[in-house]
Amino acid sequence: MDPVPNEVEILLVEDNPTDAELAITALQERNLANKLFWVKDGAEALDFLFGTGIYAGHRIESGPKVVLLDLRLPKVDGQEVLRRIKADERTKALPVVVMTSSQEDRDVVDSYKHGVNSYITKPVDFDRFAEVVVQLGLYWLLFNRPPVREKK
Repeated sequence: MDPVPNEVEILLVEDNPTDAELAITALQERNLANKLFWVKDGAEALDFLFGTGIYAGHRIESGPKVVLLDLRLPKVDGQEVLRRIKADERTKALPVVVMTSSQEDRDVVDSYKHGVNSYITKPVDFDRFAEVVVQLGLYWLLFNRPPVREKK
């Protein structure tokens, strides 16, 4: 049985359960999370995106429309996940938003060097964090026009 919904609009890559729960709740309150899938480390994110490991058989064409990516992840760090997404022809046009607590200039520079579409520093205040997540969801799901996926 496929552990993934048929179509995913948001892939949340977040190892902190509190941050993930807050993001999911904020998106659910605005009805933006009905096609959200949460993975807890970089290796799982890559398996999901490329249909390997426990997600063998999952099709890249099934989504997501946007990846919300933390940088500080176990197994495979967020910079490596980003680099691999943007290096693969099948996923390089996929919008990736880094959403991290890091304010280090090096992380910002490296993220843009690897092709990130946006870099957001997580606000410490829970209400502000929830609002940032909602605004990201609204923009990437409702206002942004993604490229049409080519049929192979």
